[in-house]
Amino acid sequence: MQRTSDLNVVETRALPSPAALLAELPKSEDQAAFIAQSRENIHRLIFTDDRRFLLIIGPCSIHDPQAGREYARRLAALASEVSDRVMIVMRVYFEKPRTTVGWKGLVMDPHLDGTNDIATGLRMGREFLRAVLDLGLPTATEFLDPITPQYVADLVCWGAIGARTTESQTHRQMASGLSMPLGFKNGTDGSIQTAINAVKAASQPQTFLGINLEGAASAVVTRGNPNCHLVLRGGSAGPNFAPEHIARTEAILAKAGLPKSILVDASHDNSLKQPERQPEVVQALLAQITAGNTSIMGAMVESNLGAGNQPFPQAKDKLVYGVSITDGCIDWAATEKLVRDIHAALAPRFATPAHA
Repeated sequence: MQRTSDLNVVETRALPSPAALLAELPKSEDQAAFIAQSRENIHRLIFTDDRRFLLIIGPCSIHDPQAGREYARRLAALASEVSDRVMIVMRVYFEKPRTTVGWKGLVMDPHLDGTNDIATGLRMGREFLRAVLDLGLPTATEFLDPITPQYVADLVCWGAIGARTTESQTHRQMASGLSMPLGFKNGTDGSIQTAINAVKAASQPQTFLGINLEGAASAVVTRGNPNCHLVLRGGSAGPNFAPEHIARTEAILAKAGLPKSILVDASHDNSLKQPERQPEVVQALLAQITAGNTSIMGAMVESNLGAGNQPFPQAKDKLVYGVSITDGCIDWAATEKLVRDIHAALAPRFATPAHA
């Protein structure tokens, strides 16, 4: 019989089931309690009059767990100093969308050599998330592959759907079943309505193809995720964090019947893809907050031990420790200054009575 399937498939590698990996690397009771409390705290920052600033900050992607853990230790100490006004959540990104080709993240290629040892990548991802949680830092990640959440989502406090996938029905359905607050970024063209539509879709019950914890193909039925919100990240037309952009976004949210709650990604087109300009974006947001804005509830920043990024692929022994191999980041000195500046700028907000 003429073969008609798998003509371009070279190999199919079996992976451990999600249940098996969760049993091998379980979360502790303390971790579970911390995750639940962190998700509740993030919910309050997004949807209530909690006036703390939500700062989702960390490496563009984790490629070296040792450097990532050093960054996490520094961030945990800094987070404890500013927790009265700023809630810091660490970016722990293991999956990277590619416009064409390139390194797709720690889960897909943990050895950085093209061997695509996904089973090891999933284990390393869980181990890293547990280490960050044990430092008292909430975790954030972008969900890219619709199967990955079954392996790691129980250890994630906040999630994102990126600009390339916000319009994807698959990702909206997946988001409807996730258990944490989750931000949809506006489209790469700057379209806010795309993200609004995604928030609405993800809040509704959905049924879709997926896998269960045993790894079997399943029809997944969800109740909808009520904790989805909008993230502004700029677009092909330029940044979208200025007062006029925020006001227009508030009007769009109000028309859609959604809370006026806006998280701004200081990277990507909002910083004109110049990572060193991210603090400028955050300062502009703080100026709006100082002037009375109550819809801006936080920001995202790409930060690492070292500044910028470095070419990849290249020999692993040539890689500079603590410097991104994906998008460029601000370095630790700039990170520490930015966090302290945010904390200081918010002092007047906490010296006045809470909003009604």
